Amino acid sequence: MAAAIYVNDHLGLDFDDYFPSMIARLGAEGFIMELCNGFRLLMDGDKGLITFESLKRNSFLLGLHDMMDDEIFCMLSEGDLDGDGALNQMEFCVLMVRLSPGLMEDCGSSTQWLQDYLI
Repeated sequence: MAAAIYVNDHLGLDFDDYFPSMIARLGAEGFIMELCNGFRLLMDGDKGLITFESLKRNSFLLGLHDMMDDEIFCMLSEGDLDGDGALNQMEFCVLMVRLSPGLMEDCGSSTQWLQDYLI
């Protein structure tokens, strides 16, 4: 996935938001396909979900080698809409869109395009 996360001395984690340019280049369907590829990269292959263990194991793929357990738990909790302690593909995609300031500005409150491609 095309997003850069790096540590900032003052604020902790910074997120360079490449998602709006990805949608411009790939279109909504291509962008959703890339999010789904990212989900599959991070998920537990047996459970089909992003779990605490799978995210911890794959955090190096995000450039987050030194993430603490409570930070990983907070990431999961932020997107866990059904309360099962893990992220399914829909929850992951919704979380990624919500975390993108550029997409939230461009889309306003409308995420119909996201629902159209994931449902």
